[in-house]
Amino acid sequence: MTTVPPAGAPPRAALLAPAPTSRPAPQAPAAPAVRWVPLAVAAVIGAALAAYVFAEHGARPGVLLLLGLGLGFALFHSRFGFTSAWRQLIAVGNGTGLRAHTLLLGTTATLFALIIGTGTGLFGSVPQPSGGAIGVGLIVGSFVFAVGMQLGGACASGTLFSVGSGHGAVLLTLIGFIVGSTLAAWQYGLWGDLPAFDSYVLADHIGWFGSWLVTVAALAVIWWVTRRVQARRNPPPVAAPPSARGALARTVRGSWPLAVGAVVLSVLGAGVLLVSGGAWGITSAFALWGSKIAGWLGASPETWEFWQRPGSAAQLSGPVLADKTSLTDIGIVIGAALAASAGGVWVLHRSIPWRTAVASVLGGVLMGIGARMAGGCNIGAYLAGIASGSLHGWIWGACALVGTWAGLRLRPLFGLGNPKPTDSVC
Repeated sequence: MTTVPPAGAPPRAALLAPAPTSRPAPQAPAAPAVRWVPLAVAAVIGAALAAYVFAEHGARPGVLLLLGLGLGFALFHSRFGFTSAWRQLIAVGNGTGLRAHTLLLGTTATLFALIIGTGTGLFGSVPQPSGGAIGVGLIVGSFVFAVGMQLGGACASGTLFSVGSGHGAVLLTLIGFIVGSTLAAWQYGLWGDLPAFDSYVLADHIGWFGSWLVTVAALAVIWWVTRRVQARRNPPPVAAPPSARGALARTVRGSWPLAVGAVVLSVLGAGVLLVSGGAWGITSAFALWGSKIAGWLGASPETWEFWQRPGSAAQLSGPVLADKTSLTDIGIVIGAALAASAGGVWVLHRSIPWRTAVASVLGGVLMGIGARMAGGCNIGAYLAGIASGSLHGWIWGACALVGTWAGLRLRPLFGLGNPKPTDSVC
């Protein structure tokens, strides 16, 4: 059985029809009852933290925390994944997730062009594109990151929203992520001066309209190619998460279509740019948290070369709840806890096979090191870079696909499965 459109369907209808799979997509099971206790706990923590941040640090940090809450809510309800999208594409040719990426990237690129191109900012911020150096660190770091996310089971954003939903194995991934980020910061001298060219941002050469046009055209090509690959390989469909019935209930309790999640995440990510002047990021906070913990344990992170770079010393010496990335990261965890509890699927996972635990920690360490070497993760480098018209974002994505291929071959060593063409879902 297949979802291939009828032979007589016009080409345009075929393009708009769902991409073919080996069997119809399964019906989403009904969402369980609301988990009131974790919902209440998450709501109280979120409200108390927001009140404290607004009172102690002001409106701008408070708004960033609220944007993080929204990002976590949207990430969980749409189950918007980067790790699973690349795994499904490489393993069985299902490009559903990657096509959702193209929508997220295209919408974000449109909003970024409007905001940065017009110099529009809030709270006195001046929006800047996310350009990154192009060199050995980017190539090696993005490859290592992708291997790590396939072992750890989640990307940077996925780690946070999975932790918020009570996923114990991914909590181990987060711990490894912080350790790896801290190790990379401590040993910055080993990799900080790897050969690299300066960043290349399209808008500096062809203006923001030209940059937007090239970016959207490239994303359209990727969208088309993934459909062609999927039509040739005819993979299993993507599994459907539990969903509430009715438009209002589904909005509050999930699950959202990937396209809805992509648009909501784009708008919230643009909000981060408007409020802070910089794109949404995740992993720099992990290096900050780990370095502060190292300082409490007797180390001297302020002497590390990583924290002596321009602007970094102020970040290390400042409070965590005034740090932009820390605020959005914490908000994502709480927002995901709210979403998972409202959807009735918040569960504290306690039993973790030892091989899965080892893979989680190792994957987190690799992601922490890779993100620092590459200058960002799937959000700070891939999403923000491509949306900014920066060449480094495209290179990050290409190397991550190669790293995903390598990571899939390592997963069975830790008892982790990969999608197969004979599966009912992937």
